[in-house]
Amino acid sequence: MTNTTTESKQVAINDIGSADDFLAAVELTIKSFNDGDLIEGTVVKIDRDEVLLDVGFKTEGVIPSRELSIKHDVDPDEVVNVGDSVEALVLQKEDKEGRLILSKKRAQYERAWGDVEKVKETEGVVTGTVIEVVKGGLIVDIGLRGFLPASLIELRRVRDLTPYLGQEIEAKILELDKNRNNVVLSRRALLEETQSATRSSFLADLKPGQVRKGVISSIVNFGAFVDLGGVDGLVHVSELSWKHIEHASDVVEVGQEVTVEVLSVELDRERVSLSLKATQEDPWQVFARTHAIGQIAPGAVTKLVPFGAFVRVADGIEGLVHISELSGQHVELAEQVVSAGQGVFVKIIDIDLERRRISLSLKQANEGVDPEGTEFDPALYGMTTEYDENGEYKYPEGFDPETQEWKEGFESQREKWEQEYAAAQERWEAHKKQVAAMLTELAAAPAAEAPSSSFSSDAASAGALADDEALAALKAQLEGN
Repeated sequence: MTNTTTESKQVAINDIGSADDFLAAVELTIKSFNDGDLIEGTVVKIDRDEVLLDVGFKTEGVIPSRELSIKHDVDPDEVVNVGDSVEALVLQKEDKEGRLILSKKRAQYERAWGDVEKVKETEGVVTGTVIEVVKGGLIVDIGLRGFLPASLIELRRVRDLTPYLGQEIEAKILELDKNRNNVVLSRRALLEETQSATRSSFLADLKPGQVRKGVISSIVNFGAFVDLGGVDGLVHVSELSWKHIEHASDVVEVGQEVTVEVLSVELDRERVSLSLKATQEDPWQVFARTHAIGQIAPGAVTKLVPFGAFVRVADGIEGLVHISELSGQHVELAEQVVSAGQGVFVKIIDIDLERRRISLSLKQANEGVDPEGTEFDPALYGMTTEYDENGEYKYPEGFDPETQEWKEGFESQREKWEQEYAAAQERWEAHKKQVAAMLTELAAAPAAEAPSSSFSSDAASAGALADDEALAALKAQLEGN
């Protein structure tokens, strides 16, 4: 039997040395931090009041909930999740309990200051979410708590700031002071820059003669400003209405939608001149279209002059009654016959559209008018009466001259015709009352001479719109239905 010797094998070699050497080696595997250092770690636990972070230290780092976000009173679960990699700033290497105290928001703050300073230097734009509404403005999270004053949110002052909460907005940096932890933002400055570029493009496309829609944005002593969609143009008071007005508020109000015509565009001064009246029909054109020589029109005396009286016969339309056309009697002064503010019926004896003048006659309007008369000429008092090229009367649409009845389906046309007829008849009745009153006044003045041509049989035919026979037929045919 052979004896064999079994040798023991060496499993490990103590290459560290003594126990102290071993502890020193362990210490080398643990990271070392100083107050103010920026470190990274992994979230391992989330509590209501704090978050634990594995940063490779001998103990987990602690981030108190107040140090998680620049927002106040946040829920830690809304800020981080277990397993998230988080950057934090060392606030205290060891508190009285030996814990490593960290701050996520201050790490974010340090990083953000560098970024924000670069943006400020390049006059760039920051983007952030509105996290609070405070007195005088908004707090915007741009990594820092940026303050956006209410006066700098929009181009115009905003009163209710609540709708901005939670919105992501862009803004320019107005002020930056790290020592005072002060960041002031301006969204209006960004909007003005954007608007300036938009304005330049808009003005380049704007040409005289164009018709645009807009909204009255403000009213001033010399006119009104119209917002055309980011660009305001001025409507001078002289371009607001065809009639004379004292102030813009006489015809427009702030917020009113209007249609205007572009008169001129000054690109260098960024000025736009507009006209409101240019988009409205000239009242003189309207008057000439709806009135004719020989027609009787109601009016009001506006002014007495040595050579007669001015009478307003439509909005913005005044005509002259020459002193020789005031009465059939000799008149020295207009006030012998009429007074300012008096309502009168006058006859249109001339329309000069080019010179924007009309001539009227009170004398001719009253000639041939019998206060007790029953013969009514509706065309003479403003009712539309048309004749064809052969001088034949044109019946209103929907009226059958053969059956002398209105056709079915033309109820609106009949209603309109009846309203016009009634209005003309009302004017005729009022005119007869005016003539009766004037005759009464003449009778009460013994020294006055009676009008030489009152109730003359041929006065109505001079310049009349239709002869009595045709209008009598019109009355017989239409009034009976």
